[in-house]
Amino acid sequence: MDEVTGIDLKERTISTARNIFPYDFLILSAGSVSHFFGVAGAAEHAFQLKTFEQAVALRNHILLLFERSLCTSELAARRRMLTFAIVGGGPTGVEFAGALSELIRGPLRKDYPVLKPEYMRVVLLEAAGALLQGFPERLQCYATDHLRRMGVYVRFGAAVAAVSAESITLKDGMDIPTETTIWTAGVRTTAPAFSAGLPVLRNGQVKVLPTLQVPSHPEVYVVGDMTYFEENGAPLPMNAPVAIQQGKAAAGNILRQLQGLSPRPFRYREMGKMVTIGRNAAVAELGGRSFSGFPAWMLWLGVHLFNLIGFRNRMLVMINWAWDYLLFDRAVRLIIPIPVDLARRTKDPD
Repeated sequence: MDEVTGIDLKERTISTARNIFPYDFLILSAGSVSHFFGVAGAAEHAFQLKTFEQAVALRNHILLLFERSLCTSELAARRRMLTFAIVGGGPTGVEFAGALSELIRGPLRKDYPVLKPEYMRVVLLEAAGALLQGFPERLQCYATDHLRRMGVYVRFGAAVAAVSAESITLKDGMDIPTETTIWTAGVRTTAPAFSAGLPVLRNGQVKVLPTLQVPSHPEVYVVGDMTYFEENGAPLPMNAPVAIQQGKAAAGNILRQLQGLSPRPFRYREMGKMVTIGRNAAVAELGGRSFSGFPAWMLWLGVHLFNLIGFRNRMLVMINWAWDYLLFDRAVRLIIPIPVDLARRTKDPD
Protein backbone atom coordinates (compact mmCIF):
# COMPACT_ATOMS: atom_id res chain seq x y z
CA MET A 1 0.00 0.00 0.00
CA ASP A 2 3.04 2.26 -0.06
CA GLU A 3 6.40 2.56 -1.81
CA VAL A 4 9.63 1.78 0.02
CA THR A 5 12.22 4.52 -0.38
CA GLY A 6 14.91 3.27 1.99
CA ILE A 7 15.90 0.70 4.59
CA ASP A 8 18.14 1.39 7.57
CA LEU A 9 19.64 -1.98 8.44
CA LYS A 10 21.37 -0.59 11.54
CA GLU A 11 18.27 1.04 13.02
CA ARG A 12 15.94 -1.64 11.63
CA THR A 13 13.51 0.78 10.03
CA ILE A 14 11.80 0.99 6.65
CA SER A 15 11.15 4.41 5.11
CA THR A 16 8.28 4.91 2.70
CA ALA A 17 6.76 7.92 0.99
CA ARG A 18 4.42 8.42 3.96
CA ASN A 19 5.82 6.70 7.06
CA ILE A 20 8.76 5.09 8.81
CA PHE A 21 8.15 1.54 10.03
CA PRO A 22 10.31 -0.28 12.60
CA TYR A 23 10.78 -4.02 12.11
CA ASP A 24 11.99 -7.01 14.06
CA PHE A 25 12.35 -9.26 11.02
CA LEU A 26 12.32 -8.33 7.37
CA ILE A 27 11.67 -10.38 4.21
CA LEU A 28 12.68 -8.72 0.94
CA SER A 29 11.09 -9.96 -2.28
CA ALA A 30 11.20 -7.15 -4.84
CA GLY A 31 10.79 -9.49 -7.81
CA SER A 32 12.16 -8.91 -11.29
CA VAL A 33 11.65 -6.92 -14.48
CA SER A 34 11.92 -7.77 -18.16
CA HIS A 35 15.47 -8.09 -19.45
CA PHE A 36 15.96 -6.63 -22.94
CA PHE A 37 19.66 -7.51 -23.24
CA GLY A 38 20.42 -4.06 -24.60
CA VAL A 39 18.33 -4.56 -27.77
CA ALA A 40 17.70 -1.18 -29.37
CA GLY A 41 14.09 -0.03 -29.07
CA ALA A 42 12.89 -3.05 -27.12
CA ALA A 43 12.19 -1.19 -23.87
CA GLU A 44 10.28 1.52 -25.74
CA HIS A 45 8.27 -0.57 -28.22
CA ALA A 46 7.96 -4.14 -26.92
CA PHE A 47 5.00 -5.24 -24.83
CA GLN A 48 5.58 -7.13 -21.60
CA LEU A 49 3.60 -9.64 -19.54
CA LYS A 50 4.83 -8.98 -16.01
CA THR A 51 1.75 -7.27 -14.53
CA PHE A 52 -2.03 -7.39 -14.84
CA GLU A 53 -2.08 -3.85 -16.23
CA GLN A 54 0.39 -4.82 -18.94
CA ALA A 55 -1.73 -7.84 -19.91
CA VAL A 56 -4.92 -5.74 -20.17
CA ALA A 57 -3.13 -3.06 -22.19
CA LEU A 58 -1.79 -5.72 -24.55
CA ARG A 59 -5.27 -7.17 -25.02
CA ASN A 60 -6.56 -3.66 -25.79
CA HIS A 61 -3.80 -3.18 -28.33
CA ILE A 62 -4.49 -6.49 -30.12
CA LEU A 63 -8.24 -5.84 -30.34
CA LEU A 64 -7.67 -2.27 -31.52
CA LEU A 65 -5.43 -3.56 -34.31
CA PHE A 66 -8.24 -5.79 -35.54
CA GLU A 67 -10.58 -2.80 -35.50
CA ARG A 68 -8.05 -0.61 -37.33
CA SER A 69 -7.32 -3.28 -39.92
CA LEU A 70 -10.96 -3.13 -41.00
CA CYS A 71 -10.51 0.55 -41.84
CA THR A 72 -7.55 0.21 -44.20
CA SER A 73 -7.54 -0.99 -47.78
CA GLU A 74 -3.73 -1.17 -47.93
CA LEU A 75 -2.77 -4.84 -47.89
CA ALA A 76 0.75 -4.28 -46.48
CA ALA A 77 -0.61 -2.20 -43.58
CA ARG A 78 -3.26 -4.80 -42.81
CA ARG A 79 -0.69 -7.62 -42.76
CA ARG A 80 1.58 -5.55 -40.50
CA MET A 81 -1.29 -4.89 -38.04
CA LEU A 82 -2.25 -8.57 -37.91
CA THR A 83 1.28 -9.94 -37.48
CA PHE A 84 2.18 -10.63 -33.85
CA ALA A 85 5.82 -11.34 -32.96
CA ILE A 86 6.72 -13.07 -29.69
CA VAL A 87 10.36 -12.93 -28.62
CA GLY A 88 11.47 -15.83 -26.43
CA GLY A 89 10.69 -19.54 -26.65
CA GLY A 90 10.49 -20.22 -22.93
CA PRO A 91 7.31 -21.29 -21.07
CA THR A 92 5.72 -17.82 -21.23
CA GLY A 93 6.42 -17.40 -24.93
CA VAL A 94 5.15 -20.87 -25.82
CA GLU A 95 1.97 -20.53 -23.76
CA PHE A 96 1.22 -17.06 -25.12
CA ALA A 97 1.86 -18.13 -28.72
CA GLY A 98 -0.58 -21.02 -28.37
CA ALA A 99 -3.24 -18.94 -26.63
CA LEU A 100 -2.96 -16.06 -29.13
CA SER A 101 -3.13 -18.41 -32.12
CA GLU A 102 -6.30 -20.01 -30.74
CA LEU A 103 -7.80 -16.58 -30.02
CA ILE A 104 -7.26 -15.05 -33.47
CA ARG A 105 -8.22 -18.21 -35.38
CA GLY A 106 -11.26 -18.85 -33.21
CA PRO A 107 -13.31 -16.07 -31.56
CA LEU A 108 -11.66 -13.17 -33.40
CA ARG A 109 -12.06 -14.86 -36.75
CA LYS A 110 -15.81 -15.05 -36.05
CA ASP A 111 -15.90 -11.45 -34.80
CA TYR A 112 -14.11 -10.16 -37.91
CA PRO A 113 -15.29 -12.36 -40.82
CA VAL A 114 -14.14 -9.76 -43.37
CA LEU A 115 -10.48 -10.33 -42.46
CA LYS A 116 -8.92 -13.27 -44.27
CA PRO A 117 -7.06 -15.84 -42.11
CA GLU A 118 -3.94 -15.52 -44.26
CA TYR A 119 -3.57 -11.93 -43.06
CA MET A 120 -3.18 -13.11 -39.46
CA ARG A 121 0.21 -14.43 -38.38
CA VAL A 122 1.77 -15.36 -35.03
CA VAL A 123 5.58 -15.47 -35.10
CA LEU A 124 7.60 -17.05 -32.28
CA LEU A 125 11.29 -16.09 -32.31
CA GLU A 126 13.86 -18.04 -30.30
CA ALA A 127 17.57 -17.21 -30.33
CA ALA A 128 18.60 -20.75 -29.33
CA GLY A 129 18.08 -23.94 -31.28
CA ALA A 130 15.02 -25.26 -29.43
CA LEU A 131 11.99 -24.16 -27.44
CA LEU A 132 11.60 -24.75 -23.70
CA GLN A 133 15.26 -24.98 -22.71
CA GLY A 134 15.61 -27.32 -19.73
CA PHE A 135 12.82 -29.67 -20.84
CA PRO A 136 13.54 -33.12 -22.32
CA GLU A 137 14.17 -33.09 -26.07
CA ARG A 138 11.03 -35.12 -26.75
CA LEU A 139 8.88 -32.44 -25.12
CA GLN A 140 10.72 -29.66 -26.94
CA CYS A 141 10.00 -31.32 -30.28
CA TYR A 142 6.36 -31.91 -29.35
CA ALA A 143 5.88 -28.23 -28.43
CA THR A 144 7.48 -27.07 -31.68
CA ASP A 145 5.47 -29.43 -33.86
CA HIS A 146 2.18 -28.62 -32.14
CA LEU A 147 2.67 -24.87 -32.40
CA ARG A 148 3.43 -25.20 -36.11
CA ARG A 149 0.29 -27.28 -36.60
CA MET A 150 -1.61 -24.45 -34.92
CA GLY A 151 -0.28 -22.05 -37.55
CA VAL A 152 2.45 -20.44 -35.45
CA TYR A 153 5.61 -19.61 -37.40
CA VAL A 154 8.47 -20.81 -35.17
CA ARG A 155 11.98 -19.65 -36.06
CA PHE A 156 15.18 -20.69 -34.27
CA GLY A 157 18.48 -18.83 -34.22
CA ALA A 158 16.43 -15.63 -34.41
CA ALA A 159 18.36 -13.17 -32.25
CA VAL A 160 16.70 -9.75 -32.22
CA ALA A 161 18.78 -6.72 -33.18
CA ALA A 162 16.21 -3.92 -32.92
CA VAL A 163 12.53 -3.26 -32.27
CA SER A 164 10.53 -0.33 -33.62
CA ALA A 165 6.88 0.68 -33.59
CA GLU A 166 6.28 -0.98 -36.97
CA SER A 167 8.86 -3.76 -37.27
CA ILE A 168 11.28 -6.10 -35.57
CA THR A 169 14.75 -6.64 -37.04
CA LEU A 170 16.81 -9.79 -36.54
CA LYS A 171 20.60 -9.93 -36.40
CA ASP A 172 20.69 -11.85 -39.67
CA GLY A 173 19.13 -8.82 -41.35
CA MET A 174 15.58 -10.13 -41.66
CA ASP A 175 12.92 -7.48 -41.04
CA ILE A 176 9.43 -8.51 -39.88
CA PRO A 177 6.75 -5.81 -40.29
CA THR A 178 4.62 -5.81 -37.14
CA GLU A 179 3.04 -3.35 -34.74
CA THR A 180 3.05 -5.90 -31.89
CA THR A 181 6.23 -7.27 -30.36
CA ILE A 182 5.70 -9.21 -27.12
CA TRP A 183 8.89 -9.66 -25.09
CA THR A 184 9.16 -12.89 -23.08
CA ALA A 185 12.89 -13.49 -23.62
CA GLY A 186 14.04 -13.14 -20.03
CA VAL A 187 13.91 -11.37 -16.70
CA ARG A 188 16.44 -9.75 -14.42
CA THR A 189 16.43 -8.17 -11.02
CA THR A 190 17.16 -4.52 -10.50
CA ALA A 191 18.87 -3.33 -7.35
CA PRO A 192 16.05 -1.32 -5.67
CA ALA A 193 16.61 2.12 -4.23
CA PHE A 194 16.58 0.58 -0.75
CA SER A 195 19.31 -1.99 -1.47
CA ALA A 196 22.18 0.09 -0.04
CA GLY A 197 24.09 -2.01 2.46
CA LEU A 198 22.96 -5.31 0.94
CA PRO A 199 25.44 -7.63 -0.83
CA VAL A 200 24.10 -6.92 -4.34
CA LEU A 201 25.81 -8.72 -7.23
CA ARG A 202 26.34 -7.34 -10.72
CA ASN A 203 23.14 -8.98 -11.97
CA GLY A 204 21.13 -7.15 -9.30
CA GLN A 205 20.50 -10.19 -7.10
CA VAL A 206 21.37 -10.33 -3.41
CA LYS A 207 23.70 -13.12 -2.30
CA VAL A 208 22.36 -14.80 0.80
CA LEU A 209 23.44 -17.44 3.30
CA PRO A 210 22.15 -21.02 2.98
CA THR A 211 19.39 -20.01 5.41
CA LEU A 212 18.29 -17.18 3.04
CA GLN A 213 19.54 -14.59 5.53
CA VAL A 214 21.63 -11.58 4.60
CA PRO A 215 25.21 -11.90 5.89
CA SER A 216 25.73 -9.89 9.10
CA HIS A 217 21.96 -9.30 9.36
CA PRO A 218 20.27 -12.48 10.64
CA GLU A 219 16.96 -10.62 10.94
CA VAL A 220 16.79 -9.92 7.16
CA TYR A 221 15.75 -12.55 4.59
CA VAL A 222 15.71 -12.28 0.81
CA VAL A 223 13.49 -14.57 -1.28
CA GLY A 224 12.28 -14.92 -4.86
CA ASP A 225 13.83 -13.50 -8.02
CA MET A 226 15.84 -11.04 -5.94
CA THR A 227 17.80 -13.91 -4.36
CA TYR A 228 21.05 -15.38 -5.62
CA PHE A 229 21.11 -18.90 -4.20
CA GLU A 230 23.28 -21.71 -5.52
CA GLU A 231 22.41 -25.38 -5.25
CA ASN A 232 24.58 -28.16 -6.71
CA GLY A 233 26.93 -25.53 -8.09
CA ALA A 234 24.33 -23.59 -10.08
CA PRO A 235 21.97 -20.72 -9.20
CA LEU A 236 18.29 -21.59 -8.79
CA PRO A 237 15.99 -20.45 -11.61
CA MET A 238 13.97 -17.26 -11.29
CA ASN A 239 10.48 -18.75 -11.23
CA ALA A 240 7.43 -19.03 -9.00
CA PRO A 241 8.07 -22.50 -7.45
CA VAL A 242 11.45 -21.34 -6.14
CA ALA A 243 9.97 -18.13 -4.71
CA ILE A 244 7.08 -19.97 -3.03
CA GLN A 245 9.36 -22.49 -1.35
CA GLN A 246 11.80 -19.78 -0.26
CA GLY A 247 8.96 -17.72 1.21
CA LYS A 248 7.77 -20.67 3.27
CA ALA A 249 11.33 -21.43 4.38
CA ALA A 250 11.97 -17.84 5.44
CA ALA A 251 8.73 -17.72 7.43
CA GLY A 252 9.60 -21.02 9.10
CA ASN A 253 13.07 -19.78 10.03
CA ILE A 254 11.66 -16.61 11.57
CA LEU A 255 9.37 -18.76 13.74
CA ARG A 256 12.38 -20.83 14.77
CA GLN A 257 14.32 -17.69 15.70
CA LEU A 258 11.40 -16.50 17.84
CA GLN A 259 11.57 -19.83 19.65
CA GLY A 260 15.29 -19.46 20.21
CA LEU A 261 16.23 -22.08 17.62
CA SER A 262 18.72 -21.83 14.77
CA PRO A 263 17.42 -21.28 11.22
CA ARG A 264 17.53 -24.23 8.87
CA PRO A 265 19.31 -24.19 5.49
CA PHE A 266 17.01 -23.93 2.49
CA ARG A 267 16.66 -26.94 0.22
CA TYR A 268 14.79 -26.59 -3.04
CA ARG A 269 12.50 -29.45 -4.05
CA GLU A 270 11.98 -29.74 -7.80
CA MET A 271 8.21 -30.24 -8.14
CA GLY A 272 8.27 -30.60 -11.90
CA LYS A 273 7.64 -28.38 -14.91
CA MET A 274 4.65 -27.98 -17.16
CA VAL A 275 3.59 -25.75 -20.03
CA THR A 276 0.23 -25.59 -21.78
CA ILE A 277 0.39 -25.10 -25.53
CA GLY A 278 -3.26 -24.89 -26.45
CA ARG A 279 -6.48 -26.85 -26.43
CA ASN A 280 -5.83 -30.45 -25.31
CA ALA A 281 -2.07 -29.94 -25.58
CA ALA A 282 0.67 -29.43 -23.00
CA VAL A 283 4.03 -30.78 -21.92
CA ALA A 284 4.93 -31.77 -18.38
CA GLU A 285 7.82 -33.31 -16.49
CA LEU A 286 6.84 -34.66 -13.09
CA GLY A 287 8.67 -37.10 -10.88
CA GLY A 288 11.21 -37.88 -13.55
CA ARG A 289 8.51 -38.81 -16.07
CA SER A 290 7.56 -36.89 -19.22
CA PHE A 291 4.01 -36.30 -20.43
CA SER A 292 2.68 -34.63 -23.56
CA GLY A 293 -0.62 -34.00 -25.28
CA PHE A 294 -3.96 -34.50 -23.52
CA PRO A 295 -2.60 -36.23 -20.35
CA ALA A 296 -0.17 -33.35 -19.77
CA TRP A 297 -2.97 -30.86 -20.39
CA MET A 298 -5.16 -32.53 -17.75
CA LEU A 299 -2.24 -32.48 -15.32
CA TRP A 300 -1.77 -28.77 -15.99
CA LEU A 301 -5.45 -28.07 -15.33
CA GLY A 302 -5.46 -30.11 -12.13
CA VAL A 303 -2.33 -28.54 -10.68
CA HIS A 304 -3.50 -24.99 -11.39
CA LEU A 305 -6.97 -25.61 -9.98
CA PHE A 306 -5.51 -27.18 -6.85
CA ASN A 307 -3.26 -24.18 -6.21
CA LEU A 308 -6.07 -21.62 -6.39
CA ILE A 309 -7.15 -20.20 -3.04
CA GLY A 310 -10.61 -21.23 -1.89
CA PHE A 311 -13.24 -23.68 -3.14
CA ARG A 312 -15.34 -20.89 -4.67
CA ASN A 313 -12.45 -19.71 -6.85
CA ARG A 314 -11.76 -23.28 -7.98
CA MET A 315 -15.39 -23.79 -8.97
CA LEU A 316 -15.65 -20.49 -10.87
CA VAL A 317 -12.45 -21.12 -12.79
CA MET A 318 -13.49 -24.69 -13.58
CA ILE A 319 -16.87 -23.49 -14.90
CA ASN A 320 -15.21 -20.80 -17.04
CA TRP A 321 -12.73 -23.32 -18.44
CA ALA A 322 -15.55 -25.77 -19.21
CA TRP A 323 -17.52 -23.01 -20.97
CA ASP A 324 -14.51 -22.08 -23.11
CA TYR A 325 -13.74 -25.72 -23.86
CA LEU A 326 -17.26 -26.75 -24.90
CA LEU A 327 -18.22 -23.60 -26.82
CA PHE A 328 -14.81 -22.73 -28.31
CA ASP A 329 -15.23 -19.20 -26.97
CA ARG A 330 -13.37 -16.58 -24.96
CA ALA A 331 -15.88 -14.52 -23.01
CA VAL A 332 -13.82 -11.38 -22.35
CA ARG A 333 -13.07 -9.39 -25.49
CA LEU A 334 -13.45 -5.91 -24.05
CA ILE A 335 -11.35 -2.86 -24.91
CA ILE A 336 -10.81 -1.19 -21.55
CA PRO A 337 -9.52 2.41 -21.49
CA ILE A 338 -6.08 1.74 -19.99
CA PRO A 339 -3.16 3.65 -21.57
CA VAL A 340 -1.03 1.44 -23.80
CA ASP A 341 2.08 2.87 -22.09
CA LEU A 342 1.23 0.75 -19.05
CA ALA A 343 2.24 -2.28 -21.09
CA ARG A 344 5.72 -0.87 -21.49
CA ARG A 345 6.32 1.12 -18.33
CA THR A 346 8.92 -1.24 -16.83
CA LYS A 347 12.18 -0.26 -18.49
CA ASP A 348 15.34 -2.27 -18.76
CA PRO A 349 18.06 -0.55 -16.67
CA ASP A 350 20.52 -1.21 -19.50
